[in-house]
Amino acid sequence: MSTRLADAPALARRRAALAGSRDPERKVLAVCAGTGCRAQGALQVVDALRAEVLAHGAAEEIEVRATGCLGFCQASPLVMLLPDGVVFQHVGVDDAAEIVHSTARGDLVDRLLCIDADGACNTEREIPFYRGQQRLLLGASGLLDPTSIDDYIALGGYAALVRALEIGPEAVLDEVKRSGLRGRGGAGFPTGRKWEACRKAEGDLKYVVCNADEGDPGAFMDDALLEGNPHSVLEGMIIGAYAMGAREGHVYVRQEYPVAVERITRAIEQAREAGLLGARILGSDHSFDLQISRGGGAFVCGEASAMMASLEGRRGVPCRRLIHLSERGLWGRPTNLNNVETWANVPQIILNGADWFRAIGTEGSTGTKIFSLVGKVINTGLVEVPMGTTLRDIVFGAGGGIPAGKRFKAVQTGGPSGGCLPASKLDVPVDFDTLVDEGSMMGSGGMIVMDEDTCMIDVAKYFLRFLAAESCGNCTSCREGLACLHDLLEDISEGRGTHETIILIEKLADTVESTSLCALGTSGVNPVLSTLRYFRDEYAAHVNEKRCPAGVCKALITFSIIEERCTGCRACALKCPQECISGEKKQLHTIDPELCIKCGICRDVCRFDAVLVQ
Repeated sequence: MSTRLADAPALARRRAALAGSRDPERKVLAVCAGTGCRAQGALQVVDALRAEVLAHGAAEEIEVRATGCLGFCQASPLVMLLPDGVVFQHVGVDDAAEIVHSTARGDLVDRLLCIDADGACNTEREIPFYRGQQRLLLGASGLLDPTSIDDYIALGGYAALVRALEIGPEAVLDEVKRSGLRGRGGAGFPTGRKWEACRKAEGDLKYVVCNADEGDPGAFMDDALLEGNPHSVLEGMIIGAYAMGAREGHVYVRQEYPVAVERITRAIEQAREAGLLGARILGSDHSFDLQISRGGGAFVCGEASAMMASLEGRRGVPCRRLIHLSERGLWGRPTNLNNVETWANVPQIILNGADWFRAIGTEGSTGTKIFSLVGKVINTGLVEVPMGTTLRDIVFGAGGGIPAGKRFKAVQTGGPSGGCLPASKLDVPVDFDTLVDEGSMMGSGGMIVMDEDTCMIDVAKYFLRFLAAESCGNCTSCREGLACLHDLLEDISEGRGTHETIILIEKLADTVESTSLCALGTSGVNPVLSTLRYFRDEYAAHVNEKRCPAGVCKALITFSIIEERCTGCRACALKCPQECISGEKKQLHTIDPELCIKCGICRDVCRFDAVLVQ
């Protein structure tokens, strides 16, 4: 959009003109073009659909739109038919002609619909994955082209900014405080209180910063919001800057998010051109502008003081913060830092009111929360639910349960520093305070599901290895302590552990937690402490019986073939990299334990479940 919006009435006229030029009954084939679906060929599907629309002469009746993430990653690539809300899953280039022709006729492609126990699910609201969600933030991703500011405006975008400018900065701050919005980046600190501290801080120059340095393994919530609806984040930052009296801002984006960087960069350029960024926004006294900064790939730069150092061009390491960022942050000036999801909530709060937002979620954790649901679960993807939704409703509702009839064992919440909660905690409500009480944390929203074949010592080792590698090395307790904890767990998994090893782990974890400089160290012990708390019997089996109940730790397991199940199909023998499996075709096979490297390939390829690991 090239026309600069001089004031709020000009924005209203632009929105009315957009609404008048668009046919609400026009069919739209919205193709998920988030990073996950792109990896499955979504952009090729977009091209194929557009080619078919042109070949069919249906350009006036059908629009093909590349959108942000639709959430249901397990079924990618996804295509949603609007305005009906019909969802097609696992769409390929070869399906384009059938989809376009059926859409033109008003029919559906039944073979591409989602199927559950009750049969085909035509629309989004019928699909179990979406049924329990409340997609306040993610819902717009399927309705707009994320590269178009006009699409955002047509859906009501920047109306919250207009209201903020009308009611004034104090009223905006009060609305955010009353909403109970807590930071979605991990700590869950009340957003309004952070804003208030920054507003009251002395100094004419203040900064607001968006933390988009999402580094948790398996987490991609912030990436999806920036890719799918960047203007919602941008609008939230403009409103926040107005409330705090800030004139400059930064979006600190993870280096590995090229599409997100492209989208937010384009959104900033469009907003400047439209007069929604820069001097005297919409004719008001509020002036504010933004720039993009790309992180260098360091996980620890998600910590506030490390991020400030990185933004200033210094090495991104945490420092002991005796003074809050709201008093002295970026370049020594008052600074407010919130993450992507927090900023995206702001326009909805200002537009709909604090009472509306407080009615969602729980008293202490208001609104919705986005989780990246991954691991041993049938339906993986992004799930947005009201705060207070139970783990069971997420894992077995949206997630559809555990694949292959396996038993649920644990779920880790909160990223690599989160805790692992067992089946007995499935009915725990997911909110900031309850998860901490149970030995885990909300974090930014990572949720990794594990089944009966998961070894909890191996899980704790994995996350400790990650955190030890990502430690900045600035404090001894974190730098040495996490590595030592990993080595002690390695002793247990390799059969060298004793009861004294477990006692030493607990003492060392307590020391690391209480003496580390930043949250990477203080919360980094959660994986081991939570697994000790809830899966102590598994530690005991490793130490006392020299046995891995899940059949994962190589030093403590052996592979053999179950005689009554082996059909002699030779699949295992043909795939074995060590050639340690012998036996004639249609005869019982055997595994030579001296040559076996316990890689597990034989178990993976056996169709008769004839490989025993014990």
